Amino acid sequence: MSTAVAEPAVLEVEERGIQRVPDDERTDQSPLQTGVLWFTVNFVLSSVTTGALASPAFGLGLWDSLLAVVIWNAIGIIPVAIFCSWGPFTGLRQMVIARYAFGWNGAKLTALFNIAACIGWSMVNVVIGGSLFHSIWGWPFWVCVLIIAGLTTIVSVYGYHLVQRYERYAWIPLAVIFAIIAITAAPHMKSVPTPAWSLAFFASWVSYGGAIAGFAIGWSSYASDYSAYMRRDTSRTSVFWWTFIGEFAACVLLESLGVLLTTWHAAFGTDVLSLAVKPLGIVFADILLLGLVASVIANNIPNDYSLGLTVQVLGKSWESVKRWVWTLVGAVIYTAVAIILIQVNGATVSDTLTDFLLLIAYWLGPFAIILIMEHFLFRRGRYNLAAWDDSNYFSNGITPAIIAFVIGLIGAALGADQLKYSGPIGKAFGGDLGFEVGTVFAAVAYFILRSYIMPAGQAIEQEPERVTSS
Repeated sequence: MSTAVAEPAVLEVEERGIQRVPDDERTDQSPLQTGVLWFTVNFVLSSVTTGALASPAFGLGLWDSLLAVVIWNAIGIIPVAIFCSWGPFTGLRQMVIARYAFGWNGAKLTALFNIAACIGWSMVNVVIGGSLFHSIWGWPFWVCVLIIAGLTTIVSVYGYHLVQRYERYAWIPLAVIFAIIAITAAPHMKSVPTPAWSLAFFASWVSYGGAIAGFAIGWSSYASDYSAYMRRDTSRTSVFWWTFIGEFAACVLLESLGVLLTTWHAAFGTDVLSLAVKPLGIVFADILLLGLVASVIANNIPNDYSLGLTVQVLGKSWESVKRWVWTLVGAVIYTAVAIILIQVNGATVSDTLTDFLLLIAYWLGPFAIILIMEHFLFRRGRYNLAAWDDSNYFSNGITPAIIAFVIGLIGAALGADQLKYSGPIGKAFGGDLGFEVGTVFAAVAYFILRSYIMPAGQAIEQEPERVTSS
């Protein structure tokens, strides 16, 4: 039986990067804590603004929007919960696990996508938080962004244990704030009729669903980063369900609040939140709104932390640089991009969020389905964990996963339907199908390639020592 290991001091910078966490250094963390973490990182301002896209951006009614929130969150969260459950038995970070499907160089390709995603999520979040911060006190937008990014970076630099401790409690004041906003706004909420059934309506519903799924699945590329320190004997089923329940509860609650708030006033999420607290008086209203600004920090911390880990997957020389250094570099980049995008180019917060949520789902759909199929269909939970950083063990050439991933991206491009670009399938449908088409293309391609054309993969059957997930 495994013995509990005392949790290290939270104000001690985590030295470990992507190196596998050995059994004797696992902290005694319960699956419940995993659920709390995923609840907290999604129980934030960004969830409200994502839900609030339903009517202003997609022209939907109340009940069809709420149905989309429930269904598409469930779809998007399943990969996150599955991947998080792999942390205890592998002790590996998510982008390292990708090596077992994509190969040594193929994992570098997905790492590049994840680096862009981490920076993109961080940029979108500070744009949302910075815009609300600016509207409260009138400080320059760039100053507001710098403050949010700076506070986020402090926690991210310290690493895993401070991240876990911060997320354990950050949801409590946010729950009070969101409850006050809901109670204040409730008398003004009303039912908005569902548009008449038509292909155009269904296309809008699916497009909104893609944005919802994009928000939910966004954590899948670094899910096991936050369970790699859990003991090997931790129930994977419990980790799966606590992860699912935590993220699902937070996303459904706050995205539904976002939908309901826009039935009062057809404004973007941050604007209608300001309207909701206005009757409480200027001082109290500003305090509540500043609390919502602070919620962006809880949402952004995992992005910053996992960015540092992902960069190390690019190779031995990248791995030799401390994780926290890459976290600092990433913070500088996403802060600069956010300021340039809004302050200089004049992009709107709503358009920035909509475009990004759909784009993020384009690559994560193929990525997630490939890892899931490799684990359950082909590898059946068998991993040579001792070879996690052995470039000679993994394929260095073109793997089935790389080809299927590219085919999935092509499918996403064919199904896309955005303001600046529409693929033929998306254009014909009248809505965005990038996530759905990309995922299906990747799944079919990977099954055929891995089963019949390039079945060797990592030659797991020839390994004398196998470590299973059971």
